[in-house]
Formats: sequence, C-alpha cells, structure tokens
Amino acid sequence: MAFYKNKNYLNICYNLMKNTTRLLKCTAIFCLFFSCVKESKLEKEITKIPVNIEIERFDRLFATLTEENLSDLKTKYSFLFSEKYADSVWINKTKDTIQLELNEEVEKAFSDLSKEKEQLHSLFQHIKFYFPEIKIPRVVTITSDVDYRNKIVIAKDVLIISLDTYLGKNHHFYESIQKYLKQNFEREQILPDVASMYAKNLVGPIRDRTFLGNLVSFGKELYLKDLFLPNFSNAQKMGYTEDQYLWAEANEEQIWRYFVDRQLLYSTDSDLMPRFLYPGPFSKFYLEEIDKEAPDRIGQFIGWRIVVSYMKNNNVSLRQLLVADAETIFNTSKYKPAR
Repeated sequence: MAFYKNKNYLNICYNLMKNTTRLLKCTAIFCLFFSCVKESKLEKEITKIPVNIEIERFDRLFATLTEENLSDLKTKYSFLFSEKYADSVWINKTKDTIQLELNEEVEKAFSDLSKEKEQLHSLFQHIKFYFPEIKIPRVVTITSDVDYRNKIVIAKDVLIISLDTYLGKNHHFYESIQKYLKQNFEREQILPDVASMYAKNLVGPIRDRTFLGNLVSFGKELYLKDLFLPNFSNAQKMGYTEDQYLWAEANEEQIWRYFVDRQLLYSTDSDLMPRFLYPGPFSKFYLEEIDKEAPDRIGQFIGWRIVVSYMKNNNVSLRQLLVADAETIFNTSKYKPAR
C-alpha cells in the first residue's frame, strides 16, 4: 500500500491519465470530423444525380370530376378507375357528403406540396445513387376514404400517396382509429413511409421464419431508410416519437438480454411477430413495468442495430447485405449492445 502513496508515482499516474483522456478526445473528434467530411463529400455526389419529380394532384382533379371530363380522366388515370364500376358510380361519389368533406380537408391541409416535392427529389437522388436501376415513378396524390392500410402504394412505376391519411393525428376523421396507428398520420411521415415501401421492395419477402430472420429483415429495411433519408431523425425513420426512440436506446441491452435469455432468436413461434415486430399499442414483454413504457415494433429497432453492426464490422456491399441470410449477418455482426 505504501507504494501507491508515493506522491511522484501518483503525479505520474494522474498526468498519464489526463494525457490519455486528451488523446482519446482528440481521436474521437478527429474520427467525427473525418466521418462528417466523408458524408459531406458523399452528399455532394448524390445532389448531382439528375432526378425529375412532378406531383400530379389527382385528388384535386377528382374533386372537379364531371360527366364531361370523366372519360379523359379515366384515360389518363386508368389505374385508379376499376372497370367493374359504371361511370355513374364515380359521378355519384363526387357528390357524396363524406367525399366532399375529404376534398375540403385535404385541400385545407395540402394547398401546397412544394416541400414534399423537394423531399421526394432528394429521396430519389439517394435511391438512385445506391440503386441506379430504380425508375423514378410517376407521383400521384389521391383521397382514399382514409385507407390507412394503404397510405403509400407503389405499382408499375407509379407512386400513390393518400393525402387523407396524413391530416394530423388529432384530426376528427381519425377519432375511431387506435392511438398507436394514428400517431403517424402526420404530414412529416409521408417521406419515411415512401422510403419504407422502396426499402421493403428491395429487401423482398421474409423467407426465414425464425424470430431472428424477421428481426434482420426489418433491420435491412431500416438500414436502407437510414441511407435514403439522411436529414430525418432516427425516430422518424422508425415512426417513433423522440421519447419512444430514447426509451429504445436506453433499454437496448435489457431488450436484447430478454430475447437471448428466453431463447427467442431461433423460435418460429408466430406470436412473437405481433408482440415485437408489428404495429401495436406497445411491445408485449408480459412484464408490467416494461409494457407500460415499451413502444411497439421494438424488435425492428434491435434488427436495425444488428444490421448496422454487421455493416460496420464487415467489408460487404449494400447488395451483399440484401442477399445475406439472417444467421450469417448475426454471427458476423459482432453485435453487443452497451450496458
């Protein structure tokens, strides 16, 4: 013990610790600076990609539909008119009181879409940078009788956005809809939802029926969204509030331990998907103190973390990530959440 009481030794240790701390801080600052410079250079390259985006306001055109212009509208937007319905059905719909209110509320909320046009322009520049084969779609806005299960539809190079599902979570149209669903009926969620659909199409259907397979598949989607939407927060990419995302970050290690301790990773129990991966009021740990606070889809968050760790610790391309199986990704990810 007398050895550690030596003042010269203590001074040496103190100075060494202080210098080490300074070195670590400088190294961290340098790495952060280098990363920012690299990202800035990348973003400059992406902004050079030519993309032409126009938003076609079919919602407005339908609001002014008449017997005289119906034929022209059906020709130009044939994908929005089912052949099984007679012309009279469309004419009568334009006079329906609910449709008239939808038209009014959408026009009130979305009189101008210049911001969304700019955001879509940036989004597709990023998508084209990573996947040049993706075609720039024809963008069409509609009203859909608040069909919130199909807020965004991509089909045959057409991107359809249902504006009446983004009027704000407190809009009276949504009074009978569950709170956890209408949380994301906000205008700011349009771009994350569009990015989600493109990411989902690129990742493809989930083929691995295990819980881990599902985690990693959603993780791939979120990893792509992160690349496509650099100016959006992680919370927005997840469809979380900032508080929900902070909770997920703060409890990452405990969540992971729960999955591992209960041997859930290789389980094929279908009940795990609605509990931890699908939209709901909360993630169901069946622990009263946690279920009150845990946001839904917490498994997607963990899957994202695994994929981020995999890409950080392996020299693989984005396309290699998309075809890699869940077990390979997990085993080589070196994923270990901090305590």
